[in-house]
Amino acid sequence: MERFDHLGFSTRAIHAGQDADPATGATIVPIYATSTYTQAAPGNHKGYEYSRSGNPTRTALETCLAALEGADMGLAFASGLAATNAVLAALVKPGDEVLANADLYGGTYRILEKVYRPWGLVPTYTEDVSPAGFAAQITPKTKLIWVETPTNPMLQIIDIAAIAELAKKAGVPLIVDNTFASPYLQQPLHLGADLVLHSTTKYLGGHSDVVGGCLVGKKDLVTQVKFHQNASGGTPGPFDCYLTLRGVKTLALRMEKHCQNAKHLADWLAHHAKVEQVYYPGLKSHPGHALAKKQMRDFGGMVSMRVVGGKAATMKFLTATKLFSLAESLGGVESLVNHPATMTHASIPAEIRHKRGVDDGLIRLSVGIEDVADLQADLEKALAAI
Repeated sequence: MERFDHLGFSTRAIHAGQDADPATGATIVPIYATSTYTQAAPGNHKGYEYSRSGNPTRTALETCLAALEGADMGLAFASGLAATNAVLAALVKPGDEVLANADLYGGTYRILEKVYRPWGLVPTYTEDVSPAGFAAQITPKTKLIWVETPTNPMLQIIDIAAIAELAKKAGVPLIVDNTFASPYLQQPLHLGADLVLHSTTKYLGGHSDVVGGCLVGKKDLVTQVKFHQNASGGTPGPFDCYLTLRGVKTLALRMEKHCQNAKHLADWLAHHAKVEQVYYPGLKSHPGHALAKKQMRDFGGMVSMRVVGGKAATMKFLTATKLFSLAESLGGVESLVNHPATMTHASIPAEIRHKRGVDDGLIRLSVGIEDVADLQADLEKALAAI
């Protein structure tokens, strides 16, 4: 794969893998809406045979995503969980252990516990996300370390470089789910990770109009996963790839605004009389603030919080916002409010969720790029309702 390391981030986002179409000169990568490709003779083709195995629009997206993370190779999937499934199918076998941080996206927990544990995988989780906490959980059976940072939804910050060193000593790959940060804010491969996963539905797509996922990283590992991508499917269609690629072009601009708005709102909420607690790594009071400042460009657009008054007040707040839509997902240009306990993390048993802080009083905000004064006024009205 061509390297684009010498180019700036936004230049890569707009140009990597996106040369003018050789057939027509189209400046923007076309949507190659075809399932199959005509061959001159059996095995004599132009690099494509069948669109599950490869599609030019998908190739453009995969090349661009790899360039944004500084990876050797990239793969696009129909969803983030399709990418997760392909990684697990390719890199672990029954009897192996996968070590992950305990505060984990509900869908990742579900696939580990409900799909792969019955298959024979042994998922293990560390509540202590310090390097020492991870080190204490590594055993000879550990074959993959899985990390989210910032974590979903408690926004813990995990030291990628330190965990990468532990993984290297253990001889196992480290995969980082970089969805909350996006490649613009954080590049785990440069910190020692082997693989990076995204739900491209979120910040990379950025407009809440397409579902997708991707995996980028070292060629030897990504090649193993590519076999499963082709063998079991889970690939995105060309229109999905086109939409994601279009969204990626403005990623840097959008992330700057997401971060600016989130920092303002987090600081304001932290001083509000009706707010009990705010979780945001951009606050100096956050235990991971210094580490986030070191390994991230900025602190992101995700904020979690608790309001005074417990569950009853939380439910009133969730239904009182107007600009913040009560909805699943995150990372779009519009602001969303989410109740992890009943939405994104509902698949995690209550007793486990509560232990990790994901109880009925937790609220998660995906701060969009609207005018921040309007967002603050919206939250103020919702807080007044409780």
